[in-house]
Amino acid sequence: MRPDDLYQSPNLLATHYTAFRVSERLLLTGHSHQAWPDCARDGQLEAWDDAAALVDDKWERAFAKADRVRRGFAELLDDADGEYALAPNTHDLLLRFLSALPLRARPRLVTTDGEFHSIRRQLDRLGEEGIGIVKVAADPAATVAERLAAAVDDRTAAVLVSAVFFHNAHVVPGLRSLARTCARHGAELLLDAYHALGVVPFTIEGEGLEGAFVTGGGYKYCQLGEGNCFLRVPPGRTFRPVVTGWFSEFSALADPRPNAVAYGAGADRFAGSTYDPTSHYRAAAVFDFFRREGLTPALLREVSQHQVGRLAERFDALDLDPAIVTRDRSIPLSGIGGFLALRAPGARELSRALHARGVMTDARGDALRFGPAPYLSDSQLDAAIDALGEVAR
Repeated sequence: MRPDDLYQSPNLLATHYTAFRVSERLLLTGHSHQAWPDCARDGQLEAWDDAAALVDDKWERAFAKADRVRRGFAELLDDADGEYALAPNTHDLLLRFLSALPLRARPRLVTTDGEFHSIRRQLDRLGEEGIGIVKVAADPAATVAERLAAAVDDRTAAVLVSAVFFHNAHVVPGLRSLARTCARHGAELLLDAYHALGVVPFTIEGEGLEGAFVTGGGYKYCQLGEGNCFLRVPPGRTFRPVVTGWFSEFSALADPRPNAVAYGAGADRFAGSTYDPTSHYRAAAVFDFFRREGLTPALLREVSQHQVGRLAERFDALDLDPAIVTRDRSIPLSGIGGFLALRAPGARELSRALHARGVMTDARGDALRFGPAPYLSDSQLDAAIDALGEVAR
């Protein structure tokens, strides 16, 4: 698959998404929910067929699908050493991570004011219970890693920050230096890579993050649907999460403490419990589809940058009243992730008006977000911005 194949109309990739009718609809919510390729349905049906044929013996096949999902995430991060715990959502994994920290000895967590709600809400609640929560400003993203590093001390248990911020798609640089600072003070680093995964190349070795925890999932750019999230656990950790599932006992006895709860090794220390494996069947099918079609992180980044750039250029050409809707032109295209965030006091009203015209976007506060996807053609992107011009005027 070549990038030009994805810009023309019809988009050649769109033929694999007939159930979602991507060529017939203006689906610009790719930053929060991309369409699923048709093969995802095959994965779901395979889960049903295995359950019907094998009943309780299905779990051997289900665990094989889970391993394929782990490999898929590790490949996206070009990660040779990390291990991967899976869960239906990142909040479950965040809880296990937080419960493993020595918060009595290090009652301090450092984060930003721009984190997604799974982190924001949980840390705010911990703050109400006396845990020290230090928040630095997320904007500007270009220097947020430096400000986080300056806030780390020997009482800090962990730093929690996004690789790409969810509200404006600004990419966070300088993570290597932040990781070094955390290591020097004995603090853990947890990166939320949800808005980087599958749209902004983000590698463990390339970013110097071999010792970092990384969380994310496939609901957005990876097209895996719900129920497919991970926690990357760096090698050599011997944490004993307080919030622990019995699946950790499958590989237990790695913790030799007598008369103590036993834990498995590596990522199994963060394992959960019985789950619906259907999501992993679906995800395994989609990971295989991406490989067959050559949808590599490098290709997807090239396509995304083209699409976000085209949306920005078409928006600028509208020359709309900035009091109605505008955008931050100080950030270069290379510093933007997988969507275009426009600033508008009436963002929600604009989003609703666009929806009435068949253009699906979303709004977060005063941000109106246009999230393209590789199955959309340039002409579809142009039509979406043209509709914005109509409703804004």
